[in-house]
Amino acid sequence: MTELRVRAATPEDLDTVLAFWKVAAEGTSISDDRSGVERLVARDPGALILAELGGEPVGTVIAGFDGWRCHLYRLAVRPDHRRRGIASALLAAAEERFVRLGGRRADAMVLTRNETAHHAWAAAGYAPEERWRRWVKPLTG
Repeated sequence: MTELRVRAATPEDLDTVLAFWKVAAEGTSISDDRSGVERLVARDPGALILAELGGEPVGTVIAGFDGWRCHLYRLAVRPDHRRRGIASALLAAAEERFVRLGGRRADAMVLTRNETAHHAWAAAGYAPEERWRRWVKPLTG
């Protein structure tokens, strides 16, 4: 088996990442377009982390740090490669990034209905924070 490679995504990876999310990510986001992901990579070049096997994407996570808090988004593993340690490797890379940047606590965006994800996040040491609720407002049309 080819060795797993975990690295920061580059602008050249963006079309591949967007196509990957259509297969592996749960749901879609208002930011799931080329311009949204381009802005992410331009503003924070290390935030989009990609896992590859044989040069093919098998996982992603966005590890965003705003200088105060550490946020995890888009942890996705290709369905036929789940339960092989790919999510764990991605989270380890994200957490190492956060520590290097001075982060002290990470939070993750996890869909309420995604029970599979709940088990994966719990296995990685994360727990729901019931005291808080996410409030959102779309800023465009």
